[in-house]
Amino acid sequence: MENVQLEGLEDSLNAKTKVVIIGHRNPDGDAVGSTLGLKLYFDKKGVPAEVILPNDYPDFLKWLPGNDQVHLYEVQKDECDRMLTDADLVFTLDFNDLSRVGDDLHQKLKTSSADFVLIDHHQQPMGFAKYLFTDDEKCSTCELVYDLIDHFGDNQWIDASIASNLYTGIMTDTGSFKYASTTSDTHRVIADLIDAGARNDQIHKKTFDVNSLNRLQLLGLALSRLEKLADHKVAFIHLSRKDLEDHDFKKGDTEGFVNYALSIKDVELAAIFIEDMNEDYVKLSLRSKNDFNVNEFAREHFNGGGHINAAGGRCDRQLEDCIAYFKETLTQYPALQCVP
Repeated sequence: MENVQLEGLEDSLNAKTKVVIIGHRNPDGDAVGSTLGLKLYFDKKGVPAEVILPNDYPDFLKWLPGNDQVHLYEVQKDECDRMLTDADLVFTLDFNDLSRVGDDLHQKLKTSSADFVLIDHHQQPMGFAKYLFTDDEKCSTCELVYDLIDHFGDNQWIDASIASNLYTGIMTDTGSFKYASTTSDTHRVIADLIDAGARNDQIHKKTFDVNSLNRLQLLGLALSRLEKLADHKVAFIHLSRKDLEDHDFKKGDTEGFVNYALSIKDVELAAIFIEDMNEDYVKLSLRSKNDFNVNEFAREHFNGGGHINAAGGRCDRQLEDCIAYFKETLTQYPALQCVP
């Protein structure tokens, strides 16, 4: 559902307002691409803007234009706090709840006197922003950033650098354009981005053809752990902290692993359980086919959320107990049970 409340925003931007742009914790391609794409657009518009991301992101995204201008809150806290104190507008991209930025940055944002601008495509946004540009039927926040630039009539300012960032976010959030969220409008946006200078072949290579040997061996281990439940249309993978340590885990190494479980014939819900490297909890990624809503499933059982067919969450239990709890929850969903 689209929600647009932008009255007065362009006047504020034209007044050379100081802007800070923030993405969510553990940034993915859409978070990095949208924040950098918007920042580079503001550079063209003459609006002073800085990008703050809560923590580091995968190396396969660090080729993106503008990457050297990202500030990481976890390592540059004092500098980031000064930026936020001076900001007139704070743009929050690719998340719908301020808690998604992590505890420390969340606390800082709660004390901010700036006006907030929410640009996001997740369901059920929280009411913290004065300005809204959201649509949960869009494939990505990068597509919404393109739409925002178009809304302001500034398409002529989309150059190769902006286009490459937005293309990357759309590509990664649509599974290279294969998910149902990919619409004809999405393809028209992609065509415009290619015309603006996005090199689609190079973007795919720089993002996907950069595997380390350790990552591929970790994938092999994950596939050896793949389990299909006999009584349910469900499959899952689990990886322990030791598994990650043994394979010199780097941020982003498990990206896409859950999709192998979803690719099994007749599976409609797939999950991957991964022990956090530093804290005592288990991270979940959930994917589904057809009408099974993993956003609601994650919200109900795993303190998470996301989209109808892609969501995440966490479980404050030991890995084995988390998997056992997951299996218990499945009895509440007859649609996932196999019919004899």
